[in-house]
Amino acid sequence: MNVLKWVLVTLFMLAAVVAEAESAEPDSVTRPKNFIYFERERHRIRETSFLENENIAGAQLKYTWRELEPERDRYEFQPLLDDLAFLERHGKRLFVQVQDVSFSEEVLVPEYLRTDPAFSGGAARKYDYEGDDEAKAQFEGWVARRWDPAVQARFTKLLEELGKAVDGQIEGLNLPETSIGFGESGKLHPAGFTYGGYLQGVKATMTAARKAFSHSTVIQYANFMPGEWLPGTDRGYLRAVYAHAESIGVGVGGPDLLPHRKGQQNHSYPLIAARGSGIVAGVAVQDGNLEAGNPSTARRVTVGELYGFARDRLRLEYVFWGTQEPYYSKEILPYIRDLDRHDNR
Repeated sequence: MNVLKWVLVTLFMLAAVVAEAESAEPDSVTRPKNFIYFERERHRIRETSFLENENIAGAQLKYTWRELEPERDRYEFQPLLDDLAFLERHGKRLFVQVQDVSFSEEVLVPEYLRTDPAFSGGAARKYDYEGDDEAKAQFEGWVARRWDPAVQARFTKLLEELGKAVDGQIEGLNLPETSIGFGESGKLHPAGFTYGGYLQGVKATMTAARKAFSHSTVIQYANFMPGEWLPGTDRGYLRAVYAHAESIGVGVGGPDLLPHRKGQQNHSYPLIAARGSGIVAGVAVQDGNLEAGNPSTARRVTVGELYGFARDRLRLEYVFWGTQEPYYSKEILPYIRDLDRHDNR
């Protein structure tokens, strides 16, 4: 697809969504379920402000691969099961994010993947850099070798075992974002990495997750893909992820609810908005999202603006609200608590 055609398709899809939202009656719009994204601060599910807010459906909690499989074929699900039981007792639901990628020096894959030569180190360093200047690339964390069939097979086994334990009991499971930074020149590419191989690895994991969790919701966070930057460089990778998700009944979404950010506008948002009937979607409001500006108002975005964009423009089934302060306590919790009043304006 050439650049002009991609731009026209993107504008058409967004315009259609806006028109639909503007013409819809207030009571015809589906209200997304609101979850609080506590990440690995899982003890916070005991906070009164969370438990007593009736418009909060539950918690999205992060569990690392290394935590869930501390040794090969030995799975440690008890902390997750304890969190699930606590939430159930208080009428809340659990959304699980299984994490294989970090944004620090911490490696989140099991140690046996690091030491057994069959897995080529199990994880790879990823980078962040401005523009196209890879000479200024800075280390940004570790990601599992998702493109490596040997590593991917072990992650599939984890999903299978986790599915046996909690499928149908948890609200859903989401796979972390597809975006990774390896640069374009090839100088920073890990051994064995190819763009096509990465795409196949992502699709294989999505298929494995859907098979392991046939009763709970499954969402793939798909925001960007290495090897392309839309609309200028479009190799169809991100669109292929969304097409595969629709073909197997996996939900879509991603981190960061940024209505005015060009990157999201050109990548995931039109694909989320154009998803087929029956495909759920969820997006997380993460650190920095409520610091972003709205060019129309020349002010910082509000919780109400983000919620309206999520409900009316993207038609989300789930919003995962982060806990960045002071926004969480002063803006997010009060807005969700008074949601009935906001929706009926």
